[in-house]
Amino acid sequence: VQLQASGGGLVQTGGSLRLSCAASGRTFSNYAMGWFRQAPGKEREFVAVIGWSGGVTNYADSVKGRFTISRDNSKNTVYLQMNSLKPEDTAVYYCAADQTWNRYAQAQHYRYWGQGTLVTVSS
Repeated sequence: VQLQASGGGLVQTGGSLRLSCAASGRTFSNYAMGWFRQAPGKEREFVAVIGWSGGVTNYADSVKGRFTISRDNSKNTVYLQMNSLKPEDTAVYYCAADQTWNRYAQAQHYRYWGQGTLVTVSS
Protein backbone atom coordinates (compact mmCIF):
# COMPACT_ATOMS: atom_id res chain seq x y z
CA VAL A 1 0.00 0.00 0.00
CA GLN A 2 1.23 3.52 -0.81
CA LEU A 3 0.74 6.26 1.78
CA GLN A 4 0.80 10.02 1.22
CA ALA A 5 0.77 12.27 4.29
CA SER A 6 -0.16 15.94 4.13
CA GLY A 7 -1.40 18.82 6.24
CA GLY A 8 1.68 19.82 8.15
CA GLY A 9 2.72 23.42 8.61
CA LEU A 10 3.64 26.18 11.01
CA VAL A 11 1.24 26.94 13.85
CA GLN A 12 1.42 28.88 17.10
CA THR A 13 1.20 27.31 20.53
CA GLY A 14 -2.39 26.43 21.28
CA GLY A 15 -3.33 26.17 17.63
CA SER A 16 -4.68 23.25 15.63
CA LEU A 17 -3.78 21.28 12.55
CA ARG A 18 -5.32 18.31 10.80
CA LEU A 19 -3.05 15.82 9.12
CA SER A 20 -4.29 13.50 6.40
CA CYS A 21 -2.84 10.30 5.03
CA ALA A 22 -4.23 9.00 1.77
CA ALA A 23 -3.72 5.33 0.94
CA SER A 24 -3.73 3.55 -2.38
CA GLY A 25 -2.87 0.21 -3.84
CA ARG A 26 -4.53 -2.21 -1.43
CA THR A 27 -7.81 -2.58 0.42
CA PHE A 28 -7.52 0.22 2.96
CA SER A 29 -9.95 -1.30 5.44
CA ASN A 30 -7.65 -4.32 5.84
CA TYR A 31 -5.05 -2.15 7.56
CA ALA A 32 -4.70 -0.71 11.01
CA MET A 33 -3.28 2.79 10.66
CA GLY A 34 -0.82 4.52 12.93
CA TRP A 35 0.71 7.96 13.29
CA PHE A 36 4.28 8.41 14.50
CA ARG A 37 6.49 11.44 14.84
CA GLN A 38 10.18 12.13 14.89
CA ALA A 39 11.73 15.28 16.30
CA PRO A 40 15.29 16.33 15.38
CA GLY A 41 17.83 14.17 17.19
CA LYS A 42 15.18 11.88 18.63
CA GLU A 43 13.84 8.47 17.82
CA ARG A 44 10.56 7.96 16.03
CA GLU A 45 7.76 7.72 18.57
CA PHE A 46 4.23 6.42 18.56
CA VAL A 47 1.42 8.98 18.51
CA ALA A 48 -1.85 7.18 17.77
CA VAL A 49 -3.36 4.12 16.11
CA ILE A 50 -6.78 3.22 14.78
CA GLY A 51 -8.21 -0.19 14.01
CA TRP A 52 -9.53 -1.46 10.71
CA SER A 53 -13.09 -0.18 11.10
CA GLY A 54 -12.21 2.81 13.25
CA GLY A 55 -13.87 1.41 16.35
CA VAL A 56 -10.68 1.10 18.38
CA THR A 57 -8.10 3.79 18.97
CA ASN A 58 -5.09 4.25 21.21
CA TYR A 59 -2.90 7.26 21.97
CA ALA A 60 0.43 8.10 23.47
CA ASP A 61 0.02 9.67 26.89
CA SER A 62 1.68 12.85 25.62
CA VAL A 63 -1.15 13.54 23.14
CA LYS A 64 -4.15 11.99 24.89
CA GLY A 65 -6.99 14.47 25.13
CA ARG A 66 -5.46 16.78 22.51
CA PHE A 67 -5.16 14.61 19.39
CA THR A 68 -7.85 12.55 17.69
CA ILE A 69 -7.25 9.87 15.09
CA SER A 70 -10.02 8.92 12.69
CA ARG A 71 -10.44 7.24 9.35
CA ASP A 72 -12.79 7.29 6.38
CA ASN A 73 -12.59 3.95 4.63
CA SER A 74 -14.71 5.25 1.75
CA LYS A 75 -11.97 7.80 1.05
CA ASN A 76 -9.00 5.56 1.94
CA THR A 77 -7.82 8.24 4.32
CA VAL A 78 -6.77 8.46 7.95
CA TYR A 79 -6.69 11.75 9.83
CA LEU A 80 -4.96 13.16 12.87
CA GLN A 81 -6.68 16.16 14.38
CA MET A 82 -4.21 17.98 16.60
CA ASN A 83 -5.49 20.59 19.04
CA SER A 84 -3.82 22.61 21.79
CA LEU A 85 -0.48 22.18 20.09
CA LYS A 86 2.70 22.68 22.06
CA PRO A 87 6.28 23.40 20.93
CA GLU A 88 7.21 19.86 21.96
CA ASP A 89 4.81 18.55 19.30
CA THR A 90 7.19 19.88 16.66
CA ALA A 91 8.30 16.92 14.52
CA VAL A 92 7.94 15.19 11.21
CA TYR A 93 4.74 13.17 11.37
CA TYR A 94 4.48 9.85 9.57
CA CYS A 95 1.53 7.62 8.86
CA ALA A 96 1.99 3.88 8.78
CA ALA A 97 -0.06 0.81 7.94
CA ASP A 98 -0.07 -2.82 8.91
CA GLN A 99 -2.59 -5.62 8.75
CA THR A 100 -1.92 -6.74 12.30
CA TRP A 101 -2.54 -5.08 15.64
CA ASN A 102 0.14 -6.59 17.83
CA ARG A 103 2.80 -4.19 19.10
CA TYR A 104 1.05 -1.26 17.39
CA ALA A 105 3.12 1.26 19.37
CA GLN A 106 6.39 0.00 17.90
CA ALA A 107 7.55 1.50 14.62
CA GLN A 108 9.15 -1.75 13.46
CA HIS A 109 5.71 -3.35 13.59
CA TYR A 110 4.49 -1.44 10.52
CA ARG A 111 5.13 -2.65 7.01
CA TYR A 112 4.18 0.49 5.08
CA TRP A 113 5.13 4.12 5.69
CA GLY A 114 4.28 7.48 4.22
CA GLN A 115 6.90 10.13 3.48
CA GLY A 116 6.21 12.38 6.47
CA THR A 117 4.86 15.88 6.90
CA LEU A 118 6.51 18.55 9.03
CA VAL A 119 4.65 20.16 11.92
CA THR A 120 6.27 23.17 13.56
CA VAL A 121 4.74 24.73 16.66
CA SER A 122 6.12 28.13 17.55
CA SER A 123 6.19 29.40 21.12
